[in-house]
Amino acid sequence: MTKKLKGTGVALVTPFRADGSLDLSALEKLVNSVIKGGVDFLVALGTTAETPTLSIEEKQTVLNAILQYNNDRIPVVCGIGGNSTQEVIQQLETFDLRNVSAILSVTPYYNKPTQEGLYQHFKAVAGATNKPIILYNVPGRTGCNMLPATVARLAGDCRNIIGIKEASGNIGQCMELIQSVPENFVVLSGDDDLVLAQMALGMDGVISVAANCWPGDFTEMVNLSMINKFDKARKIHYKLLKGIGLLFVEGNPAGVKCALHHSGICENALRLPVVPVSAATEQKLVDFMQNLHPGDHA
Repeated sequence: MTKKLKGTGVALVTPFRADGSLDLSALEKLVNSVIKGGVDFLVALGTTAETPTLSIEEKQTVLNAILQYNNDRIPVVCGIGGNSTQEVIQQLETFDLRNVSAILSVTPYYNKPTQEGLYQHFKAVAGATNKPIILYNVPGRTGCNMLPATVARLAGDCRNIIGIKEASGNIGQCMELIQSVPENFVVLSGDDDLVLAQMALGMDGVISVAANCWPGDFTEMVNLSMINKFDKARKIHYKLLKGIGLLFVEGNPAGVKCALHHSGICENALRLPVVPVSAATEQKLVDFMQNLHPGDHA
């Protein structure tokens, strides 16, 4: 499985209709679009999916729909994390995960556990499932930072913890992480603007937000980086860099949903407390997309 979860993973948005209900036809369009663009695996129910605003029933509906639309074409990873260890274990036991290739599990947020607390949390989670687990470190959202020594300890002690999505944005920490973990442990970027640099340092790929919008370009950049063709990858990186910045300037997934709306994939509908981007940012995104692929966008 570690071989299949390298390259470009895409953290899929959850499309909504204007009334706030799930838009599964738009989700089907999105799944087909990113697979056609060449992504290597799908990630359901991550941060970008507005998962905290979904009910348990909606989460299972979204996961089932993604699995159905994917139809075994590429691996599907499912996000199951939280700040209560017992609740995470309960979800692992009650969710229908038969066709899921791996679990993406974020560090507990708000509680601010110690490194020992993080170790015990993920050790308990790993013991509750036979599925491969990808850890997810995103200090900017969770308020806690899982250090490389803790990741290496978990990699050594828990056979089914096979990788990490590292979104600290700290290049020094990323280098220490790459050096600390076993050779077959998958280290994926969680920062779209840093992917090129991080892969040059030894990361194995990315779980990307931008790949929702520009899967072809983004996947090509990652694929070139995987074969050390950084001169060609760099050109795509700089072509996309301004757009990536615009996706995040007013928060995720507000930017990506705006871009997907203008690509004809889904409505620009979000659930509170997330709101659509401002008119100024929307115009900048539209201008960027028209210049990226002239004639492709409304």
